[in-house]
Amino acid sequence: GNLEMGDNSPSVGLEFSFVADLDDALDHTRTSKYDFILVPLVHPRYRRNLLRQSNTEAFTRSDLLLNSNQWSTFVVGKTSTWIDLDSSDESIRRNSALIFTQELMWAAHLSLPAVLLPPATLSSINYARSVNSVLNKLTHLQVWLRVPLSLKESWEQWTRFSALTEYHPQLSPVLELSGDLPNNDVLARWLAEPVKAIIISTNSFLTNKSGYPALPKRHQSFLLDVFKRKIQFVISGRPKHKSGYVAYQQYIKYLWKQRLPPSEDELFEMPYYDYLQAPLQPLMDNLESQIYETFEKDPIKYREYQRAVFRALTDRLQSISAQGIDENNYDAKNNPRTATIMVVGAGRGPLVKASIVAAAEARVRVQIYAVEKNPNAIVTLHNLKLALNWGDKVTIVNSDMRHWVAPEKADIVVSELLGSFGDNELSPECLDGVQRHLKDDGISIPSSYTSYVAPLTSAKVWNEVRAYGDVKHFETAYVVKFFNALELAPAQECFRFDHPTPQPADNSRYTKLVFQVGVSATLHGFAGYFDATLYKDVHISINPATFSEGMFSWFPLFIPLRNPVYLTPKATVEVHFWRCCTPQKVWYEWCLVQPTVSSIHNHNGRSYWIGL
Repeated sequence: GNLEMGDNSPSVGLEFSFVADLDDALDHTRTSKYDFILVPLVHPRYRRNLLRQSNTEAFTRSDLLLNSNQWSTFVVGKTSTWIDLDSSDESIRRNSALIFTQELMWAAHLSLPAVLLPPATLSSINYARSVNSVLNKLTHLQVWLRVPLSLKESWEQWTRFSALTEYHPQLSPVLELSGDLPNNDVLARWLAEPVKAIIISTNSFLTNKSGYPALPKRHQSFLLDVFKRKIQFVISGRPKHKSGYVAYQQYIKYLWKQRLPPSEDELFEMPYYDYLQAPLQPLMDNLESQIYETFEKDPIKYREYQRAVFRALTDRLQSISAQGIDENNYDAKNNPRTATIMVVGAGRGPLVKASIVAAAEARVRVQIYAVEKNPNAIVTLHNLKLALNWGDKVTIVNSDMRHWVAPEKADIVVSELLGSFGDNELSPECLDGVQRHLKDDGISIPSSYTSYVAPLTSAKVWNEVRAYGDVKHFETAYVVKFFNALELAPAQECFRFDHPTPQPADNSRYTKLVFQVGVSATLHGFAGYFDATLYKDVHISINPATFSEGMFSWFPLFIPLRNPVYLTPKATVEVHFWRCCTPQKVWYEWCLVQPTVSSIHNHNGRSYWIGL
């Protein structure tokens, strides 16, 4: 047993309020099949005054009782609960500070994996300062703050405390469950925090027919949610059921076996949870085979594109029939029933395949131009043309779509140039360059796309950005599969682009968004999404409100704030976004105006831009 979560079973610890013999306690814990113990670092009744006392005696038991491997894998220390760092009595406060430091330094000396601290209150300001001071000296020790969920203000206490310590990555909340759980919104909010463990009191367990412990239904469903995260469990309190302590860890492990196995989507996404990826630069760089391969596996995206091409072709046929055009006056090449489709940014051909299938379904002859600038993808296209017998219905063009001179005009231009934020891979600029090849009544698939923005809390993702230690990374947008994160208000429309659009087009944009956030929270940045209309009512979207179920080609965008903002309940968040363009590059700028004013991030694209 130890403090690491296995994939096959949860890690469950046992909390002691007092331990007479540490070896005995560890043996007892092992025979009861627990993975670790939580014990006081110092005897709970040993109140000492370091302002007066000299260090002539040992304040706690020897480190020789266990070997260093045992200390570092089986024991979590607890600091003395009588320490009062916010006392109005100066001598109590000063003595508390000395004792607090003494105990945490001892825990670090023992190489304990973590220390559990008593709960904070709303006025624990000096407590937060003391924790911050110690955290910045200790590089390996994880500090757990006990948070009783039964207290109404526990959320406020934690958000304030973590803000005071600047969201230190080694400080984590440990939730203490009682018989009553808060409502599901509150629980969801907690799961967006970096929770390390959950303490369950033996009083929270009911007794089943056979006399063994079992948790109430709501606790069970909360735990099934918790199991998806690397969170440990702690049993606290005297045993109240048959078989003593064994029964509680058996119950947690029994419940663990009831969890649903991860879906295929989850298995694909798990390695990316809260991991920062720089957005692609598909115009400046050529994509690698592996990236194409991942995107081509998306079952939803190409199905919807195929539907859009099919609908556009059948609508076009209907309008030709309505005009009463006589096909016999034309040869096969110029027959109005033959549609010219340009697939721009063809990659390794998924949209070419989708267009050919759609044309066969619509019973329309098509002439397809597959335009791709990446010479490596062109090799794949030529091989596909032979293997799939495309013959002369597909013409492969190795060129940048913006500079290509087409031999004829197209009825339909099909592209998949969208990024997580819609326009952030420069779809508008690329399609403007192709628009001269589209007939006056021609169709663009997609016909429009809109970016969406939502305020986000995620200490986890923000700390990933902070780890780089420079301004540049705080002024960069990242592609992230959010996991330890929570949207604080529904996403709102940011920038919209339509195609075809009157030329020359101005693709710069400026918008102001105002959000109402109900609960107190920390704003770490914004989540970016898009919703695209491929054709009429055929949509693809990663905006949570209209999400295309099963589509995994795009993860959201994370747009960070350099300094997180503590939001009081019912706060108004006002944010401004710009999309700026020069002939060489495109970039975003953003700033907060309410509830506080931030600097304008990424001015003139100094940190992050997309090259044309």
